[in-house]
Amino acid sequence: MPKLKTHKGAQARLSISGRGKVMRRKVAVNNYRRKKSRRAKSTFDEMMEVHPSVSKRLKKLLPYGSK
Repeated sequence: MPKLKTHKGAQARLSISGRGKVMRRKVAVNNYRRKKSRRAKSTFDEMMEVHPSVSKRLKKLLPYGSK
């Protein structure tokens, strides 16, 4: 069986945690940063889990995990 290709767009945007969850960055990180409070900006450092209904499809794009 041939090797599977990794989707490079998904590899750049997503990561898989140690427990196998697909993690993503939060949205709206770079727009209107001057207006956001320090507390709001610090929450952007955390990764969020992708919704379970989408994670199965995204795992197919990253057959060998990411990074």
